[in-house]
Amino acid sequence: MEKKYSNKYLIETGIGLQDVDGLKNSSYFLCEADRYVKGEISLEQLDDLVNSYYESKQGENERTIEADIVSNRIAQIISDDSFVFTVGQLISIHKRLFEDVFTHAGTLRDYNFIKREWVLDNRSVVYGDYVELQSTLEYDFDVERKFKYTGLSTDEIIEHLATFIANLWQIHPFREGNTRTTAVFFIKYLRSLGYDVTNDVFAKNAWYFRNSLVRANFRFIQKGIESDKSFLILFLRNLILGEKNTLRNRDLRIIIDKQETKPSRETRIIELIEKNPQISVKELSEKSSVSPRTIKSIIASLKEAGKIKRINGKRFGYWKIL
Repeated sequence: MEKKYSNKYLIETGIGLQDVDGLKNSSYFLCEADRYVKGEISLEQLDDLVNSYYESKQGENERTIEADIVSNRIAQIISDDSFVFTVGQLISIHKRLFEDVFTHAGTLRDYNFIKREWVLDNRSVVYGDYVELQSTLEYDFDVERKFKYTGLSTDEIIEHLATFIANLWQIHPFREGNTRTTAVFFIKYLRSLGYDVTNDVFAKNAWYFRNSLVRANFRFIQKGIESDKSFLILFLRNLILGEKNTLRNRDLRIIIDKQETKPSRETRIIELIEKNPQISVKELSEKSSVSPRTIKSIIASLKEAGKIKRINGKRFGYWKIL
């Protein structure tokens, strides 16, 4: 049977989507993943290698293990076009991605929560009520299933898809792993609609995708802030139409209390380290719009002030906030 998707697209999408939760893959996984890209091993062999590696290795960071396992599973799931547009399919994807990673894989959450977001000035989206998760999902799926795309312009289709995926994400049916599950489901749904989304948009802009979903679901009428899907639409235009719109996370950020000063560079660096303890100087520079040289200077000051500490060395270590 003719091969549908390139190894590079599959594995880089899996790796890139870990960024939505600040996860980074191990150097071992990246090395073996490169062998897969070159066609030397299959995804199944990559899975076996990763499992064997962690069976014999002690003390590895759990977040790194999660990134390695789930990256490969994302590649496996999106390599296959089989798909049904049902709530059960969404739940099944979550279970396949996180089985043996989360004890609650494939089950709806049973509590409500908030997530403070840097992009919202440390405020949270209002997520779906856990009591009504199943019924809310069924309603949204039923509405989308009955929706007719015939006769719509491309702009109208993309705006509708943005509304659908933003609403689905806002429900947040699972305890963890919602954005990665939503992304995988959406990729497969778009392909079932006939769209070729085999580009690197998810691989390179996963964090932007998540932040655009946050902005699409946040309202603060008291401060004159309405939900804004424009950032998500830019992402989808790049994904579906192959456009080259600039996608910068800093463009999504809002300062809700205008009289408040913008957080200092040091505060921003600590926020990024808290989100991803394994973050590199290069990533800190990109996400804070500060030069690598300045980042190194800030880190040195934070270390001297006893606010952060490097654990296990430069190459394989991580930052600890004190």
